[in-house]
Amino acid sequence: MPSTGVDVVPSSVGFIGLGVMGKPMVVNLAAKLPPGSLIHVHDIVAAVVDELVASFPGIVVRCASAADVTSKSDVIFTMLPEGAHVKSVYLDPHTGILSALSGPSSHSAGKLVIDSSTIDTATSLIVKEQLAISSPTTSFYDAPVSGGVLGAVNGTIAFFLGCSPDDANIPRLTYFLGMMGGKVIPCGGPSLGLAAKLSNNYLSGIITIACSEAMDMGMRAGIDANVLASVFAAGTAQNAICDVFNPVPGVCPKAPSSNGYQGGFRVQLMRKDIGLALDMARRLGTRNALGTSGLGVYAAASEAADCKDLDSRVVFRYLGGIENWKEPMS
Repeated sequence: MPSTGVDVVPSSVGFIGLGVMGKPMVVNLAAKLPPGSLIHVHDIVAAVVDELVASFPGIVVRCASAADVTSKSDVIFTMLPEGAHVKSVYLDPHTGILSALSGPSSHSAGKLVIDSSTIDTATSLIVKEQLAISSPTTSFYDAPVSGGVLGAVNGTIAFFLGCSPDDANIPRLTYFLGMMGGKVIPCGGPSLGLAAKLSNNYLSGIITIACSEAMDMGMRAGIDANVLASVFAAGTAQNAICDVFNPVPGVCPKAPSSNGYQGGFRVQLMRKDIGLALDMARRLGTRNALGTSGLGVYAAASEAADCKDLDSRVVFRYLGGIENWKEPMS
């Protein structure tokens, strides 16, 4: 096994939250951890736990609660939908992570706790503060991800890590995060991983709307969608949304738009993240000229019957884009 820069590799890992992102992250861990390692998991949906335990017998172990996972693990990951869920999983006095880290019988020395949820920075800082008070030997980090479900499955997601590049735990953090992702970017300090993620998703969401509008405008003028995409790729409008996740069906064969907008990053999640970004902007005094309009588009698309629960690039459909452009236009 190649050197990891880690003196002692923990053999017991915990993972709480096995949704569309968490589940494939656990699969990658199970495939890449050294032989003899255990992954203790918990989720409120029993079926997904059953599936992982059956797929990785002797590696993935079911736990009754977040506290149970924590008591049995040296490194604990959480991947949860919203700030309220993070507060509950961490701070519940009976079943939460904190309950297993504090108290006379706890064994928390040197444990790493990493939250990859995309939530508001204030909640993350509250959790970090409570952990520091009750269990000062435990290290907590925010490490939200970017790359979507496909990136989680392929192990190519990027982690935005809320710490400085010279943090003492960087070797251990990059070792474990590297099993699930392609890049680990330290962003400077506590909650700054989240600040980076919200800034990224704000930009990605606004670009998606602009790309949808520009593609529709050019197509209605008579330009072939593939030609128009190649123009953007060659010009100053070049961007990853147009190149990889083009919202127009058929331009990027592997993009969710070319698969009925299935998979990818759900439109409701983009609405949530842009809302969180705007909340952060208001606290910081940042002027966001496009934010309110962008949030309105995603909020409306999230409620539209033909867009809800689909990939966020479905805003092309919501905005009236021509999806059947390969067919003759009447």
